[in-house]
Amino acid sequence: MKAENQSWSNTGYQPVYQTERNGITESIHFGAAAVVSPDGRLYASLGDPGTATFLRSSAKPLQTIRLVELGGLTKFNLTEGELAVTCASHSGTDQHLRTIASLQEKIGITEADLLCCTHLPFDKASQAKLKDQGLSPTPNYHNCSGKHSGMLAQAVLLGASKEEYTEIDHPVQQGILQVICDMSGLTQDQIAVGRDGCSVPTFAMPLYNAACAWARLMDPSDLPAARAAACRRITAAMGDHPFLVAGPGRFDTRLMKASAGKLVAKAGAEAFQAIGIYPGAIAPGSPALGIAIKIADGDQGKRARRAVTLEILRQLGVLSTQELGGLSDLGPVQAYRNQCGIVIGEGKPCFQLQYS
Repeated sequence: MKAENQSWSNTGYQPVYQTERNGITESIHFGAAAVVSPDGRLYASLGDPGTATFLRSSAKPLQTIRLVELGGLTKFNLTEGELAVTCASHSGTDQHLRTIASLQEKIGITEADLLCCTHLPFDKASQAKLKDQGLSPTPNYHNCSGKHSGMLAQAVLLGASKEEYTEIDHPVQQGILQVICDMSGLTQDQIAVGRDGCSVPTFAMPLYNAACAWARLMDPSDLPAARAAACRRITAAMGDHPFLVAGPGRFDTRLMKASAGKLVAKAGAEAFQAIGIYPGAIAPGSPALGIAIKIADGDQGKRARRAVTLEILRQLGVLSTQELGGLSDLGPVQAYRNQCGIVIGEGKPCFQLQYS
């Protein structure tokens, strides 16, 4: 499905992060971001908020809304941790695997039903354990196995086939697409649908609309009662179980832990980052905010996305100096050392948010 009738930008990036050596700029990452309130007001931006890109795994909390709306928590007696892992890009630790196995048993499926294939776990200790045991990873090790299990739960609730649930014309994916439309304020012909790394649909839209969807996730008070309740259950589960959403040392896990309940975070592949800020997190009476961030080059070195995210949160006043201090190894400013441990330069954000 290709998006139509929209004025998207793919050139709205600006310099966001640079490395310096002896005072000389050596390299620059470009990016863009949108910060939006639940009523659709553009609160702040970086570059062009109309820049369009795929949400990738940052869509996972939105993709699980329908599971809750269909009564899945009650039907399957799911715990908060099991709900959190349906929103996860998990690291494949024993805790993740136990939670997913429990989720699947309650749904009445097995990992053989998953169509996500597999890969080595992100967690190095879990990789080593498999190697020591002479084992290969199974589908539950895939970082998206929780999401796929949640989609199969939706198929069970709908009485739909458990086969081909990864296809956009399957009832599960059609229901998810409609939720994405409702939350983002777009119609189906305004959303481009691609295939994600784990084979399910992934959605492209302007950063503004992605941020708007996340703002409504964080403050769903103007949404229908069932959807509002689903959003609150999902954000509470992610915030209460940050380890299950990512894993040891991972940015989303560390950020949610450090923020003391102010936000929910979910990264996506190719340097997409979504952040949801709770009402009142910045100051008494401050609105909920959705933040959508994209680093243009995909940030394969994983240095720009995290630093830019932390700088945006610093400029917005979301994180205190102490909270930022606990994440200082990730940014905003990072010292670069050579193999001898000598500081040879630094990387740092190079932007100011534009407020509307």
